[in-house]
Amino acid sequence: MKRFSVVVRIWLLSLAACAVIVAFSFARLDVPLALYFWRLGRSLSPLGQAFGAAVILSVEALVILGLILARLVRGRISPFGEALAIACLTSICAYGINSDVLKPLFGVPSPIALVRGAPHAFKLLMGSAQSSFPSGHMVLAGAFAGVLIRMYRASIAPLSALLLAAAGLLVIGGWHFLSDVVAGAFLGISAGMLAGEIWVVHMGGGPAGSRRQGAGNTD
Repeated sequence: MKRFSVVVRIWLLSLAACAVIVAFSFARLDVPLALYFWRLGRSLSPLGQAFGAAVILSVEALVILGLILARLVRGRISPFGEALAIACLTSICAYGINSDVLKPLFGVPSPIALVRGAPHAFKLLMGSAQSSFPSGHMVLAGAFAGVLIRMYRASIAPLSALLLAAAGLLVIGGWHFLSDVVAGAFLGISAGMLAGEIWVVHMGGGPAGSRRQGAGNTD
């Protein structure tokens, strides 16, 4: 119970820090950065097709299907396979909630719309799945990474580096504002770590239960 209280406090402090960063970025940094990187972003547009959300979601769905088939054929999957399945499922669910609930709720126009004359402002309850805030890609990636970070401490450094690289690319490529990626990363990682924690507790303290302790979790 004491550990849970500490975790909640850390999360609330992180939420407050994220809110401050997002507010400052939205007011001072988003528009200048978007306009500065706009020309460069046009040259990176092919990456948007190669790494579009539909492509990533399809890959995650195939991974889940492959793990289900492996479970049916072999009768079991490895602890890492279980963690991978939870990461993919959490990523897909978090992305869906972001696209269908949060983006329509906040209604922030994208950088492309900004260049075409749209104001950089919240239009509450007037958005769509194509709105910019929070970044769907960062929610997608953050949720996936959050599960693995919770279950495998050794993954913290490489996954954090990949998330930072993805966030930078989304801003430089003109797909999202800085505030979008910060909010998306926080939401995704929070969802992922929560899902990972629930799975760890459900399985008895390790990534696949006490019978496999030492395979992943070092808590």
